[in-house]
Amino acid sequence: MGAIGAGIAALGAGIGVGLIGSKAMDAIARQPEAVNDIRANMILTAALVEGAALFAIVVGLLAG
Repeated sequence: MGAIGAGIAALGAGIGVGLIGSKAMDAIARQPEAVNDIRANMILTAALVEGAALFAIVVGLLAG
């Protein structure tokens, strides 16, 4: 059961990072002059999502 939870956490992280990248590209297309600020925020947000997902994966594996 823990492996299923870990898999769901990994799937959620993949979807989350994909949405972050998609929205960042939309924002860059609308405001190309803000590319550096958008990129920095995108990388920071993606790192936070990956950190939360890693924590969820470890908890899922330890629980099961």
